[in-house]
Amino acid sequence: MMAESDNTADATRRLNVKKQTLDDAYAIPANFLEIDVVNPMTTIAAGKKRYTDYEVRMRTNLPVFKVKESSVRRRYSDFEWLRNELERDSKIVVPPLPGKAWKRQMPFRGDDGLFDENFIEERRKGLEQFINKIAGHPLAQNERCLHMFLQEPAIDKNYVPGKIRNT
Repeated sequence: MMAESDNTADATRRLNVKKQTLDDAYAIPANFLEIDVVNPMTTIAAGKKRYTDYEVRMRTNLPVFKVKESSVRRRYSDFEWLRNELERDSKIVVPPLPGKAWKRQMPFRGDDGLFDENFIEERRKGLEQFINKIAGHPLAQNERCLHMFLQEPAIDKNYVPGKIRNT
C-alpha cells in the first residue's frame, strides 16, 4: 500500500519551474499580435450620406504576416465583408459583430442616431473585440481575406480566396 501513495506523490509533484528573471519578464514576447480599432471618423460623402470609419492598427511578429505593422481605415460594412468571407471559406466559428443598429437609423430621433458619440464608441469596442478574436485564431491567420482586411489600403472584393503560405 505504501508504494502506491509514493507513486501518486511523484505523479502529482509540481514540475520544477525555472524562476523568471527580469530579463525574461521584459524580453520581447515570443509571439504577439496586437490590433486596435481607434480614431473613428464620420465623413459626409456625396449626396449628404454620412458614414463612420475606424483606423485598424496592427502590430505583430507572427511569421504568417509579411507586414509587421500596418494601419488601415475600415467601415462597419468592411467588417461584415470579412465575417462573411470567413464564414464561407474557413473552418472556424466566426464570432458575431456588434449589432446592425436598425433603430438608430430611424428618422426623428432626439440624438445623432448612428453618429451619436456613445454609439460610435460602443461599436468601436465591439469591432475591436471582434477583430481580435478572429485574428487570434490560428486557422483564421492563414486566410487571405484577413491579411487583406488588416494590411491592404483597399479591400479587393474580387480577390481569390485562399490560404497564405509561409515561404
